[in-house]
Amino acid sequence: MKIAVIGGDGTGPEVTNEALKVLAAVAQAESFTYELTDLDWGGQRYLDTGEIIPDGGIETLRAHDAIYLGAVGHPDVTPGVIEKGLLLTLRFQLDQYINLRPVKLYPGVETPLAGKGPDEIDFVVVRENTEDLYAGIGGFLKKGTADEVATQTAIYSRKGCERWLRWAFEYTQKRNNPKGKRLTLVGKTNVLTYGHDLIWRTYQEIAGDYPDVEADYNHVDACCMWFVKNPEYYDVIATTNMFGDIITDLGAMIQGGMGVASGGNINPDPGGTSMYEPMGGSAPKYSGQGVINPIAAIGAMAMLLEHSGQAVAGQRVLNAIQSVTGTKMKSQSAGKMGYSTEQVGDLVCQAL
Repeated sequence: MKIAVIGGDGTGPEVTNEALKVLAAVAQAESFTYELTDLDWGGQRYLDTGEIIPDGGIETLRAHDAIYLGAVGHPDVTPGVIEKGLLLTLRFQLDQYINLRPVKLYPGVETPLAGKGPDEIDFVVVRENTEDLYAGIGGFLKKGTADEVATQTAIYSRKGCERWLRWAFEYTQKRNNPKGKRLTLVGKTNVLTYGHDLIWRTYQEIAGDYPDVEADYNHVDACCMWFVKNPEYYDVIATTNMFGDIITDLGAMIQGGMGVASGGNINPDPGGTSMYEPMGGSAPKYSGQGVINPIAAIGAMAMLLEHSGQAVAGQRVLNAIQSVTGTKMKSQSAGKMGYSTEQVGDLVCQAL
């Protein structure tokens, strides 16, 4: 397995080190090999060179099976420059059309939802990742004047809808929830009457190919309500790029915060290159202190293994994470874990 590693900015390299430590341990335990390519892409490189992705960078990534990203975001770089220039560019250029976000409450992790535990908070969001408002179609008329007009157009294609929704149905089958296989489409068909009509019709047509999966639907506002009131209702959720961006942050909060949330930007086609990352950001105020939580980063490595041909190793890492959160850590907050960043990585390796 060939993995490109982008440690990135702030605490990104610190949590990446712990994820790579766990990778080394589980690779030895499960007897598989891998190669790493370290890439210095991020805010500091941009400040030094003015470039975000070097010439030939996309082709370099295509030669790898997966990308592991620590975090990007530098305090001296205008917010959005690196995120758009690196994250969005990679998603589009590598056609990573699935954004996969498990919302799983680990043992020992606090949730703000009273009376809910790991049995109630365990679902997955499958977010379309290359269309919608993020396609960047739009512009200005008479910019800077009192008559200024701005447009931002949401793009939905039949191909984009079909491949994302079919993947979501197949993932629901594979997940095989013992409580029942249910895929909930989240949209706003009562207001977004063109794009979401296309999504709805595509969804209904594809659902006929998966009779063992319950094809469910929520408006996005109702979904936000039920996330909080009855998270145990959900199995797999399929939603659009914009709505997915919003509801997965809500999902992160009910699973204990950004410090435990991991995600994947996946191109599931043969030969596709996918990228996995913790959701917490670069947190530069904690850089170099050894207090940042690496659990989300290690969880991202578990996802990478699961979707790169080492599913047993990925599950083994996930089990080790849950052992550590459930029996060792005092908190998931930076500086309150009861252990340093490096020590938490060591504990996960021991739990393997």
